[in-house]
Amino acid sequence: MRTLLAVAAIIAALAARPAAAQLSLGSPGEPPRLELGGGVYDITPSTRKNAGVQGDLLGEYHFGDVLWIFSPFVGAQVTTGGGTYAYFGFGFDVNYGPWVLTPNAAAGFYQPGGGTPLGSWWEYKTGVELDYKFVDLTRLGIAIHHMSNAGITRINPGEQEIEVVYSIPLRW
Repeated sequence: MRTLLAVAAIIAALAARPAAAQLSLGSPGEPPRLELGGGVYDITPSTRKNAGVQGDLLGEYHFGDVLWIFSPFVGAQVTTGGGTYAYFGFGFDVNYGPWVLTPNAAAGFYQPGGGTPLGSWWEYKTGVELDYKFVDLTRLGIAIHHMSNAGITRINPGEQEIEVVYSIPLRW
């Protein structure tokens, strides 16, 4: 049994080696990019109010890898219920071939609309984006985020959102 486990471990390690060689962090040398997206805001609305699922649009400017593998960004988001969110944050790319997974976090000013009241004018947004990066460095993907005030006020229901996003590299 031990021999079988040792052989399985060696095979798994050898199989993982080519995959690990394709994995890289950050996107050094790539230009800044503009990201546009739209999707569904508050996909799990609170039952405390008459909140409902809303559409949303977002725009972000990504500065590129300026802090080692970290890429700062600024953005704005608006919902069909009239909510707005202006924010800044950081993300980093995990590249696997043409696929890019980007965990990210942001903070900013929130103005509620007709959706779930999030409890504060200051909100945090954390999530992940999975993109396919084309040869011309444009990206098409899906982003999933959670937004809340992290308990800085008594009211903190939070909300979840999902968007389809498209990134365009900006070459000067």
